[in-house]
Amino acid sequence: MSQPSDPRGSIFTSQRPWGGFEQFTLNEPTTVKIITVQPGQRLSLQTHEQRGELWQVLDGTFEITLDDEVFPAAKDDRIWVARGARHRMHNTGETPARILEIAYGTFDEDDIVRIEDDYQR
Repeated sequence: MSQPSDPRGSIFTSQRPWGGFEQFTLNEPTTVKIITVQPGQRLSLQTHEQRGELWQVLDGTFEITLDDEVFPAAKDDRIWVARGARHRMHNTGETPARILEIAYGTFDEDDIVRIEDDYQR
């Protein structure tokens, strides 16, 4: 299976009389989710081999782990998680925070390999 490439540079933007839009995908297999993380909570540190993920922060403040890098992310930030990358999102704020996730490739929750997990899964 070929590695999906980072789509951040190919997001299509169009201005219209009423405003405009950003088009993230066109005619390709994707799975789209909005993930809500409660204050102080974090997802498992994980990898998966069948998909890459584009994350766009919708609101709130996050600490993102991507391989060996840890960095803050806030509203409108976009993060590319390549297939096989170690990654985690952590809500460091005091209110629920949301990320739009677009998964490129085959989506299967059983593909998740948890390296660290606060919930002992």
